[in-house]
Amino acid sequence: MVNNNLFSNQPLIAALLAGFLAQLIKFLLSYYRNHTWNWALLLRTGGMPSSHSAMAAGVTHSLGLTTGFGSPMFALALVLAMVVIYDATGIRRQAGRHAVIINRMITDLASGHPLKQELLFEVLGHTPMEAFAGMIMGILIAQIIFWLW
Repeated sequence: MVNNNLFSNQPLIAALLAGFLAQLIKFLLSYYRNHTWNWALLLRTGGMPSSHSAMAAGVTHSLGLTTGFGSPMFALALVLAMVVIYDATGIRRQAGRHAVIINRMITDLASGHPLKQELLFEVLGHTPMEAFAGMIMGILIAQIIFWLW
C-alpha cells in the first residue's frame, strides 16, 4: 500500500528542514558579523554550511533509516548525494574562483575610466569544510526526525 501523505514523508521533511536550517544559519551568522539583515542570503548559494550538502545528506540518511541502508533507494540517493556534493565543492567552487579573477580584471581595466561593469557573483561553490558541515547537519537532522517519529 502506497502512502500518499506528503507530510509523513520523513526523507523529504529531513531534506527540506536541513536545507532550510543551513540557509537560516548563514543568514544569522551574517547578521552576527555585519549587524545588518541580508535577506538575499536566505536564497543565495555558497557559504557555511552548505545547504546543498545538508539536503543531500539529509535525504540520503533518512532513506537509509526508513528503507534500509542496503536498499536500492538508499544506493540511488547516496550516488546522487555524492554528485551534488562534488559539484558544490568542485565545479561550482572553480566557477566562483573564475568570477574572482574576472572581477579583478574588470576592476583593473576600469581603473581611471568611468566604466561600470556588473561584478560576477563570486560565492558559487563551497569549500570542503562548508560541504562537510552541511553533510553532518543533514545527517543529524535526519537522525533526529527519525528518533522523534
